[in-house]
Amino acid sequence: MVVRVEIAGQLDKREWRARLLAGRAAVDPAVHESEAAALAAAASRLPLDDAEEVWVAAYVPVHGEPGSVAMLDALRTAGARVLLPVTGPPGPLDWAEYTGRAALHRGRYGLLEPTGPHLSPAAITRAATILIPALAVDRRGVRLGRGAGYYDRTLPAARSDARLIAIVRDEELLDQLPEEPHDRRMGWALTPAAGLTPLSTAT
Repeated sequence: MVVRVEIAGQLDKREWRARLLAGRAAVDPAVHESEAAALAAAASRLPLDDAEEVWVAAYVPVHGEPGSVAMLDALRTAGARVLLPVTGPPGPLDWAEYTGRAALHRGRYGLLEPTGPHLSPAAITRAATILIPALAVDRRGVRLGRGAGYYDRTLPAARSDARLIAIVRDEELLDQLPEEPHDRRMGWALTPAAGLTPLSTAT
């Protein structure tokens, strides 16, 4: 299912979510697997800080989200330590370190989370790069999430120089999405075909 970008300005967030979720549900499993492999390869090439200890905040894709655990393994192979969100009651996300597939368990909403020690929401300040789930992102950097607000509450604590990267399918990089005052714009999109794509946050 291809989303028609020319009608972007005519839909509200609820309508966009329904349309995008329907599009993801229609993706052939073989296509999803191929795109997940491409995203893992792209993740292995992400620019990482030249620091003694490099942290990347990421997440485990579930429910048809683009990508797979292979993306996290690629980051670790590239030399990064990976933080994953631990979802609790509405509020800023807690974090825990990803140490491998065997150390994941099902958490709230069916999300896969690390079994290791939980860190506070302040752990996000360790990450120079933050990979963020999205249903879509537009070329201005406006991100559309699922509406729970966890990242809206979490990202204000991120480093001001952190690279905010929305992970979407190529068809989900759109011209314009509805924006609200609390929305934090992304600096980049990561897609299977185009890889890392800079977004304009100036307008």
